Amino acid sequence: MKLIPERFRHSNLFITMSLITVMIIIIVSITITWTTIRMSEQFFFDKFSITNAKVMNQVKESYEKYHYSVVLATNSIQQSIAIKDILTEKRETNAVQFQSIYQMSQLIKRVEPNMAAYEVGIIVVGANGLSYATNDRTFWPITDTELKESSLAEKTAENPNRLIYQYDKRLNDDESGSYIVASRALVNRSGYTYGAAYISIRENEFRKFYSSYTSPGNDVFLVDKEGVIVSSSLSEKVGSTSKELKEYASELGNSDHDDYLIGEFMGKEQIMMMEYVPAFDMYMFNIIDKHTAFGDLIDKKKIMLISLSIVIAALFIVLLVSRRLTNSLSSLVKQIESASDYDFDEYVAVSGTYETRKIGIAFNSMLDELHEYVDQLVLSQKQRRNAELAALQQQINPHFLYNTLASIKFIASKGNIAETEAMINSLISLLQNTIGDVNETITVDQEINNLRNYVLINQKRYGDSVKVNYLVAPNCHDILIPKLILQPFMENSFFHGFIHKPQGYIHVLVWHEGDCLICEIVDNGDGMVIADEHLPQTKRKQQFSGIGIRNVHERIQLIYGESYGVEISSEVGEGTKVRITLPVQRK
Repeated sequence: MKLIPERFRHSNLFITMSLITVMIIIIVSITITWTTIRMSEQFFFDKFSITNAKVMNQVKESYEKYHYSVVLATNSIQQSIAIKDILTEKRETNAVQFQSIYQMSQLIKRVEPNMAAYEVGIIVVGANGLSYATNDRTFWPITDTELKESSLAEKTAENPNRLIYQYDKRLNDDESGSYIVASRALVNRSGYTYGAAYISIRENEFRKFYSSYTSPGNDVFLVDKEGVIVSSSLSEKVGSTSKELKEYASELGNSDHDDYLIGEFMGKEQIMMMEYVPAFDMYMFNIIDKHTAFGDLIDKKKIMLISLSIVIAALFIVLLVSRRLTNSLSSLVKQIESASDYDFDEYVAVSGTYETRKIGIAFNSMLDELHEYVDQLVLSQKQRRNAELAALQQQINPHFLYNTLASIKFIASKGNIAETEAMINSLISLLQNTIGDVNETITVDQEINNLRNYVLINQKRYGDSVKVNYLVAPNCHDILIPKLILQPFMENSFFHGFIHKPQGYIHVLVWHEGDCLICEIVDNGDGMVIADEHLPQTKRKQQFSGIGIRNVHERIQLIYGESYGVEISSEVGEGTKVRITLPVQRK
């Protein structure tokens, strides 16, 4: 399928160049625009990440201050011998138990100043089953049984002498509560665990450490190593587990160069920065909605409009220049294409660019050489045809002459003067037309007379078992045809068409059909197998003139062109028809 319609074929180069240019300009423009936007975003991301890193450091400092207070409080509890004694002594009576609780409350009051800056709850649990909670357990509503069976106690016991932070979800009287619990196992010098201390802070209080640095689209997430969101500026996310954040924490933690990454979270494209908080053994994420942070910072629509304007202007200039450069070439192509309509006699105009002028000059020079070559070729072919015809006229089959003269002698010996005279006149006329006349063409009447003389001689020699009829249209007598063009086919009919049949007929028909002269030689002889639509499949020796059927066909096409020539149709046992098509040329 053609990409360019036929009516635009002369502008093929211009259209092709234009399409390629348009594609290149569009691709380059899109690439530059995309690169510009990406580089701008990258620049702002880098600057923004530096600023937010400072903010995260400040938040991290708030975490560390809180952690330091928790460390001081738990250390005080760990180092208190009185608390150790209370948590390890046996409680034999209720009075002793009440006294222990009272003493514990006094000792914890000495610890509370360490956490005075924060609203927290402290619970101390002993190996002897005694437990004490500040605020009468209203701050962190967990029972002794729940605490003992919880994962909080289990993980605390698994990490003796280590302060760990865990998330806990409690159901308060009127609302659900999320807590961040710092816990530490109390261990004596011999390694015996005699209790545990728990310091809890509500998540909404813990959130105050970073809430002043957050805004819509700019959120903080504190995530433990299991992917549980311990604290977040998005309260609905607290307590849920996020596999994405866990994976991002691993990716950012293993990167030595990237301070941030851009990924999908909560169905949006987010900018993610992460800091590991060693005190909590957790990851702090600062997640920023890319669209919210940078949506209005870079006016993509304006950049696209500017790029589009530049593309349109560039395309207009390129197309205008390309059209002017290719116009001369298109014009030259049209002239060269139509040169054959004027038989290559019309020169092309030499104009346009340097290259098209050179092509025009070269084409005109080629026309001059072509004309000279054609003239020489025509003259050479004419001389060749005349030489061939002259040679053929001198190559009458000697057997034909010998047999004809022998027949005349035989008839004369019998005293048949009239027949002898008729044969001699026919032979003289035949020799005059074949040898004496050197013209290449003769009239139809002259060619028919040659056939009559040839047929008369052969009928006198071999008898008249083969009848010959001549049917020539009245308007065809003076039409010129090549000499000796019918005789080879008459000869074939006589000597090769009636080998098996003892008698028959040969019709010679000549008539005018449109702009063509049609000559047919039809016999009802033996027929033959046709291998070519023009030539019979035969290797028999050529008779009389030496002009074979193929030579006649090629001679006609050489003189008049490929539209004319010889066509042969034949059926074995039915006969043969030779049809010769020639142009009408009169004297």
